Amino acid sequence: MNPFLRNLTLSKILFLNQANFMETQAVSSIQGGGFLIQSSTPENTFTPEDFNEEQRMVRDMSMEFLEKEVLPHIIEIDKQEPGLMPKLLEKAADLGLLGAAFPEAYGGLGKDFVTATLINECLGGGHSFAVAMAAHNGIGSLPILYFGTEAQKQKYIPKLASGEMKGAYALTEPGSGSDALAARSTAKLSEDGTQYILNGQKIWITNAGFADVFTVFAKLDGDKFSAFIVDKGTPGFTLGEEEHKMGIKGSSTRQLFFENCAIPKDNLLGEIGKGHVIAFNILNIGRLKLCAATLGGALRAMQTSIKYAKTREQFKTPIANFGAIQYKLAEMAIRSFAAESALYRTAAWIDEKEKALQSQGKNEGESLLGAAEEYAIECAILKVIGSEALDYVVDEGVQIHGGNGFSDEYNISRSYRDSRINRIFEGTNEINRLLILDTYLKRAMKNRINILGPAMAVQKELMSIPEMGTDDAQFAAEQKAIANFKKAILMCAGAAVQKLMTKLEHEQEILMNISDMLLDTFQAESMLLRAMKMKEAGNDRADLALDATRTFIADAADRINHEGKDAINAFAEGDEQRMMLLGLKRFTKTNNFNTKDARRRIAAAMIEVEKYCF
Repeated sequence: MNPFLRNLTLSKILFLNQANFMETQAVSSIQGGGFLIQSSTPENTFTPEDFNEEQRMVRDMSMEFLEKEVLPHIIEIDKQEPGLMPKLLEKAADLGLLGAAFPEAYGGLGKDFVTATLINECLGGGHSFAVAMAAHNGIGSLPILYFGTEAQKQKYIPKLASGEMKGAYALTEPGSGSDALAARSTAKLSEDGTQYILNGQKIWITNAGFADVFTVFAKLDGDKFSAFIVDKGTPGFTLGEEEHKMGIKGSSTRQLFFENCAIPKDNLLGEIGKGHVIAFNILNIGRLKLCAATLGGALRAMQTSIKYAKTREQFKTPIANFGAIQYKLAEMAIRSFAAESALYRTAAWIDEKEKALQSQGKNEGESLLGAAEEYAIECAILKVIGSEALDYVVDEGVQIHGGNGFSDEYNISRSYRDSRINRIFEGTNEINRLLILDTYLKRAMKNRINILGPAMAVQKELMSIPEMGTDDAQFAAEQKAIANFKKAILMCAGAAVQKLMTKLEHEQEILMNISDMLLDTFQAESMLLRAMKMKEAGNDRADLALDATRTFIADAADRINHEGKDAINAFAEGDEQRMMLLGLKRFTKTNNFNTKDARRRIAAAMIEVEKYCF
C-alpha cells in the first residue's frame, strides 16, 4: 500500500477527492426487474473497473484495516474476548467506516451507495467481525436513520456513526422466522399514556451482548405490528446467554426477554401498525450488502486455497498443477466474477435511482429506501448468488486442503463454518427465490412492469420457423444466448401464470425453477456486459473475463434447460407440453465452447498472481 495512505481516515480521503479526483462514471438505469425485458449496453453498465480514485483508496484503507486490526486477532474474536469486538468497531469508526453512508447532518460522511457497498465487500473477509459490523451499520442503525423522528435521529445516529453506541435488530422469535408477521411479542400503551409496555422474547439477535440500542418489533394491542427503540438497561429487558453456534463464533448472539419492559412513548419507531414497512424495506438493502460481504469472504478464501495448492505437493508436484484442482480454482473465480458483476451493476442502479428521487424532493432516507425497493428483485437475486458462490468457494477450498481443511489449524475450516449462515441470514435462500417471481407477478398485476406482452410475443415465436442465419459479429453469439435465456423464462412464466392462475403461488417448486433461470440469466448478462466493456477498454484481463463469461453461459444453458423442463413437466401436458419443450430446447442451444481450456487459462492466471485474477 502507498505509504501516503497509511494514516488516512475516510474523511481525509473524501477531502482529497473533492479537490482532485473524478466522479464515478454515470450509468443509465433500467427499471427494477427490467433486465428480463430491457437491454443494456456496456457503456451504461457500471463495473468494478469503473471505481474512481477515491473508491480505490477507500478499498485499500478498508483492506489494510482488516489485515492489521482484525485478522491478527481472529482467534481471540472467536473466543469472544471481552471488549474486543466493540473496540474493533470503534477503531473502524475512527477511520470513518461505520458512518460512511450516513448523512453528514448526523455525523456520517454521506458517501454514495457504491462506496458503501465496496466497504462491505472489503470487510467481508473478516469472519465474525464482518457480521458484527454489517449488523451495526445496516439493520442496527438504518431503521432509526430512515424511519426515526428528527429527535430520534439526532439522539442516536451520531453516536452510532462514531461507535459510541452499537446497534442491534430484534425481529426473529421462536415461532416466527421467515413469517415475521407471526410474531407474538406484544406492546400496549400504559394507563397514563406515557409508555409502551413490551412483553415477549426474541432469538438469534446479532450484537446483543454489547449493543446499546435495539430496534424491536412487537404487536401493539395484539394486532398492530410495530417497531420500537429499546435502550440497553431498560428495566424489564434482559439477555440470555451467548449461543453456541456452528460458525461466526465471535459474533455475539443472544436471546432478548421483555417482561413488562416500559419504554417512553417517544420511542415508537415509524407509524403504528407499519412495522412491516420497516422490516421489509431494510431487508432489501441488507440483501445486497450481504452479497457484498460474501463476495469479500469468497475472494479471501480463494486466495487461501490458491496459496495452499501451490505449496502442497503430492506425487512430487504441487497440486495446483492438477487439472481437477485447476477446475475448482477456476470455478471459484467464475462464480465470484458473476456475483461481483451483478453486484456492482445493481449498486450503481440503486445509487442513480436514489439521486433521481432526491432531485424530486425526497429526503435521503426516502430516496434510498425507494431505490432499494425499486430493485428488490435484484437484491433478492444478489443475496442468493452471493451466499451460494461463497459456499462453493469454501467447500471446494476445504477439499483442496484435504485432511488439513478439516483442522482448526487451517483458516479454511473457519471460512467453511462461517459461510453456512449466509444462506439463512436476510431471509432464507428459498424465501428469496420465491420472492423474486412473486415480486414480478405483483408488479405485472399493478402495471409496474410489462412482462405479459413479451411473454405473448415469445408464444407467437414458438409457432414460427426458427431463423437459421448466423451473425458473425463479435459477442453476437453470447448476446443471442442471453436473449434466448430470457425467452425461455418468459415462455415458462407466462404459460405457468395462464395455466395455474392464482394456484401458482402454491406451486413453490415451479416458482423456484423459474427463479433459478432468472438467477443464471442476470449473472450471465452482467458478466457479458462487463467483459465487453473490459475488451473495449483494452483491459489486460478482458480475454479471461470472456473465458469466464463463455464458460458460465455454456453451463447456464444446461441448468436453464433442466429447470425449464422441470417447470414445464409440472404444469403442462400433451401438445402444449411438447411445443414448450421444443421451444426450451431452441432457447437453450448455444455454440460449442471448450470450457476445460478456458478454466485452465483462468486457473493459470490465478496461480501466477496467487489471488483472484479479475
